Amino acid sequence: MASQDAVTPDNGEIYGEPRWPIGLAMAVVIGLTIALRRFGPHRQSVGPGWLVPRAAILLTVLLAAAAVWSTVTLVSDLITGGKVTNSPGTLLAVGGLIWAVNNLVFSLLYWEFDSGGPRARAHRTHRYPDFAFPQQLSPELAPPGWRPKFVDYLYLGLTNSTAFSPTDVMPMAAWAKLTMSAQSLVSLVIIGLVIARAVNIFT
Repeated sequence: MASQDAVTPDNGEIYGEPRWPIGLAMAVVIGLTIALRRFGPHRQSVGPGWLVPRAAILLTVLLAAAAVWSTVTLVSDLITGGKVTNSPGTLLAVGGLIWAVNNLVFSLLYWEFDSGGPRARAHRTHRYPDFAFPQQLSPELAPPGWRPKFVDYLYLGLTNSTAFSPTDVMPMAAWAKLTMSAQSLVSLVIIGLVIARAVNIFT
């Protein structure tokens, strides 16, 4: 059983997990989103700018919606021949930013919802995991009481978006399978269309 200090946010941790990786990931997503608004395809944003809530789940969902919107906008410009698609360098930079934002956002979604969220994982109130990590499948290879931290979900998001399929972390719940499938499809669309268009411009 974890101590009280290990599961309360008073000591700079979120239920036994350091706050800074999650804060850094959200800051990077917000920074990349601002960069996309400055350099990427210009469309009216979804909702007013002041509507960013403080609740972690709602903020993550809004960031996910913004990432999906950026992806849809890029695909639309690739199909219709928007201004961003005229320069291969700009196109690759914008496509890379959108791809990175999607990776971070999906990592945050996995971290926020797996096994009931960080609080439930810290208190071990969720009976079955939504994701099966190698340390859970082979507990003899992990320290006693191991549970995934944000870096594990960041790795999950990165490998899923590059392999377009699960690697060492297996989705167990239906929502996890659907979310990983969505991430794979988004990544495939971004990489495929951006590279194809960039090669076409170069040639």
